[in-house]
Amino acid sequence: MPSINLSSRDLEAFLALAQAQHFTRAAERCHLSQSAFSQKIARIERTAGVALFERSTRHVALTPEGELFAEEVRRIQQDLQHALAHLNELATRRVGKVAVAALPSVAAVWMPQAIASYRDRHPNIRIELFDTLAAGGLALLREGRVDLAITAGGELPEFDVQELKRERFHLVCPGTHRFAGRRSVALSELEGEEIVHLARSSSVRQHLEAAGVTARTGALEVEHLATVAALVAQGLGVSVVPELTLFHFLRSGLASVPVRDRALRRPILLARRKGKALSVAARAMVEAIVAQARR
Repeated sequence: MPSINLSSRDLEAFLALAQAQHFTRAAERCHLSQSAFSQKIARIERTAGVALFERSTRHVALTPEGELFAEEVRRIQQDLQHALAHLNELATRRVGKVAVAALPSVAAVWMPQAIASYRDRHPNIRIELFDTLAAGGLALLREGRVDLAITAGGELPEFDVQELKRERFHLVCPGTHRFAGRRSVALSELEGEEIVHLARSSSVRQHLEAAGVTARTGALEVEHLATVAALVAQGLGVSVVPELTLFHFLRSGLASVPVRDRALRRPILLARRKGKALSVAARAMVEAIVAQARR
C-alpha cells in the first residue's frame, strides 16, 4: 500500500474545490495562487491513485470516486471537531471520570469532604470511590481500575507515592477502664491487657506487630473496626487503633488515650501508577485530597 501523506490543508483544498467547482475561486478561498492550488489538487489525485475531479473549460465536478472521498473527508473533519471539543471539555473539567481507592477509615473521614469540595468545583466529573483495605486498593491501582489509591505504609517501589499524614495510635477502652482519662499510655503498660485485634491482613495489625504488640493465643481477632468497637464496648478487651479510625469508638462512647510511642505511626500514602500521567480530573482530585489531609 503506497504511503499516504495528506495534510489538513490538502483536505481543505479538496473540499474547497468540491464546493466551489471552480479552480480560481477555490484557490482564492485557500489563499493560494491558481498554479499552486492546481498542483496541490494534482498531488492529491496522484496520492489517491484515481481522478477525483472531471475538468472542462467551464466546469469542475467530482467524479464518483471524488464524491465518496468527499464524504469520508467531511466525516473525518466532523470526527476531529468532536474529538477536539471533547478534549476541551476534559481539559476544562466539564466532563470526565476519576476513580479513587481508599482505606475504609480514610474513605469515611477524609473522602466525603474531599468529594463534596471537588463536586462544588467540578459538578460534571463522575467520581468512583472504592473503600477497601490496603492490599485491595493497591490491586485496583495495579489493574488500572482506579487513578489513585490511598494506602498505609509498606514498601511500594512499583508506585509513585506521596505521604499525606503520619498518624498516631490511640488506646480505646470503656470509660470505666483504669486507663480512661489518662493523658497518654505507653505500649509497655498494656502488658497483661486483653487486646482485641484486627485481622493480620490489615495495615493496623501489621504496624502494631512491627511495634511489638502481638496477639496472645485465644485473643479475639476480627475483620472490621465496627466489630472491634462493639467488643470493646462490651468490656471484652481494649484495642490500639490509628487516629483516623477513632470515630468508630467515640460513637460507641468509648475513651481514647494517645499511645506514647514515637515509632508507632501509620503513614497514610497517596499512590499512583509510576510513569502514568494523571488526567486533568485526577490531578484536581489529588489537590482536593491533599487539602483535606492538611486540615
